[in-house]
Amino acid sequence: MDYVLVHGTTQSPRGWDRLAAALDARGHRAVPVDLLAGGADLDAEEYADLVAGQVAAATAEGPDGGDGGADGPAVVVHSGAGALAAAVAARLEASRVVWLAAFVPDTVGGRSLLDEMQVSAAQMFNTEWTQLAAPPTEDPVTAGYFLFHDGDLATLRWGLESVRLFQPARVFAQKPRPLPESAESTYLLPMRDRTLRPHWMRATAEVRLGVKAVEVDAGHCPHVSAPEEVAGIIAG
Repeated sequence: MDYVLVHGTTQSPRGWDRLAAALDARGHRAVPVDLLAGGADLDAEEYADLVAGQVAAATAEGPDGGDGGADGPAVVVHSGAGALAAAVAARLEASRVVWLAAFVPDTVGGRSLLDEMQVSAAQMFNTEWTQLAAPPTEDPVTAGYFLFHDGDLATLRWGLESVRLFQPARVFAQKPRPLPESAESTYLLPMRDRTLRPHWMRATAEVRLGVKAVEVDAGHCPHVSAPEEVAGIIAG
């Protein structure tokens, strides 16, 4: 199967390298995409077109991914990229969406991410995260504390090399669209997350996606600290 890996707001595509290797070892094809390749001021549909172009180029150059071919790819979204999940899944005709410590849009109430944050930030995010004066990508100590605190020293150093800021303001202000009915959801919930609150992620997975979250003993970037475990869950 093909796994399209969509990075969040604090990492570049390099942050997927460990998970991509684990998926490849299982006979799948991982396709990391770069959302900044088209600029940082696109809407969700424009980012979906950008992703589709990168996926088409990557899959044209390499062999087919495992037993994939008949079904659409799986789209893996991390963190804030959850706001793009529906648009990307629809554009790629995805068979599955994997939400990795990801924001799940409020398709029930029709609120954008910014609208929801105005009234529910305390329920959604760790207090320390909301009190940051600057993006965590500007300081390696801050990035390490929030993103890579659950790994060893080598993992911390590796993770810091993947840090990069991505702020899709137009996407975060957009009203959410529903997921395609054909796309199933899997939600991976890292129980030691220091950004999104685990209890909020669990509740939104159940209410907005209709699934029970799969819990992992990790921080906000389990694809960095526990790639084999994540690959085993999403490809199992």
